[in-house]
Amino acid sequence: MSSWNNSILSDKSIIRDAIELLEKSKFGTLFVVDGNSQLMGTITDGDIRRSIMKGNQLDVNILNVVNANPIVVRKDYSKDEIKDKLKDLSIQHIPVLDSDNRLIDVVGAPKLHENIYDNPIFLMAGGFGTRLRPLTQDIPKPMLHVGDRPILETIILEFKKQGFWNFYISTHYLHEKIKLHFLNGESFGVSIKYIHEEKPLGTAGALGLLPDDAKKMPLILMNGDLLTKANFEKILDFHNEQNCSATTCVREYDFQVPFGVVKSQDSKVREIVEKPVHNFFVNAGIYVLSSNVVKSIRKHQQLDMPDLLNLEIKEGNNVMSFPLHEYWLDIGRVDEFKQAQKDIIGIFS
Repeated sequence: MSSWNNSILSDKSIIRDAIELLEKSKFGTLFVVDGNSQLMGTITDGDIRRSIMKGNQLDVNILNVVNANPIVVRKDYSKDEIKDKLKDLSIQHIPVLDSDNRLIDVVGAPKLHENIYDNPIFLMAGGFGTRLRPLTQDIPKPMLHVGDRPILETIILEFKKQGFWNFYISTHYLHEKIKLHFLNGESFGVSIKYIHEEKPLGTAGALGLLPDDAKKMPLILMNGDLLTKANFEKILDFHNEQNCSATTCVREYDFQVPFGVVKSQDSKVREIVEKPVHNFFVNAGIYVLSSNVVKSIRKHQQLDMPDLLNLEIKEGNNVMSFPLHEYWLDIGRVDEFKQAQKDIIGIFS
């Protein structure tokens, strides 16, 4: 990681200067200071994006778009206190100021987790979200805000907390709004590349558009409309330990028949069960696929995940299920979207 000194920007600079410096800096965050080295704020490519959307020109002074109230610490903070703050807030860098608000250091968190995983994370975000109309009339479903951020951003940050950084997002419907928000992912401390479907290819078909270097290790695939606290490390470890071609995460689902069920034989009633409850394991929309499986998907092939997994099973390959007991919510309908707004406060805050 480059020195933080290479990410300092004068308060006399303009937005164009910030764009150029961000392209050179590996931090993803710039630190704006005045002539006395006092910190005036920070700026990321996300700040610049929002500024441009508001109509600001590139020759506008940087102070018009700077985050003037960044999270900072004083020089008397211990290393452990700073480390805890970085971890708790899931941020990459934190400026250290002296008593005169002068920037004297920037403490980074190159590793926010004990382990860092290079495995690709493939997030499916190309759907039309028709069941959530009119909410999705002008915005793709994964970009709907739950709490103070889009669903897809919450997903990415949750992966990031667990040590994953290498993301691919499949897009189709209103794809530009997803790209404009995340760009290359640098401001979120991750890498993001986009796989655009000119026409919908199904829930697995977009995998055929991945570059070859994304097919060298097991890949985690997840729907872009899920909120979950699933332990992705454990899921990946399970997949590797089982040496299987695919792992699909499942959730227990209870279904109660709203009537008394009559069991009979040759018209003779044997038993009446009042409103019985049936238990099933249902697809949770999270998968781990071995590299050979991903490589088997042809470019532009129309393919859904159940068909892909059934094909693996038919060929005698090992497909395993991993039960989830952690929080999980599929935001497919309006009532689930409303539920997510309640859950986000206590579960993801």
